Amino acid sequence: MLAPYTQFVQAKTYYGGGEWYSLDLDYKRIFSILKKVNYQGYLSLEFEGREDPATAVPKSIAMLREAMM
Repeated sequence: MLAPYTQFVQAKTYYGGGEWYSLDLDYKRIFSILKKVNYQGYLSLEFEGREDPATAVPKSIAMLREAMM
């Protein structure tokens, strides 16, 4: 119900496991909901995993791009 009013989506990823917790989010489903309402807002990536950011951030971006297809 909130999707049509959404302006900003913050996507969290946890490669290597989360420091404090971890989430298993279905980004394909989330992005399909946003597509249905013609989402035109912003997307931010927040990486909190234990893996080296030099490898984990590119993996996170690739995963989000794949989910958006």
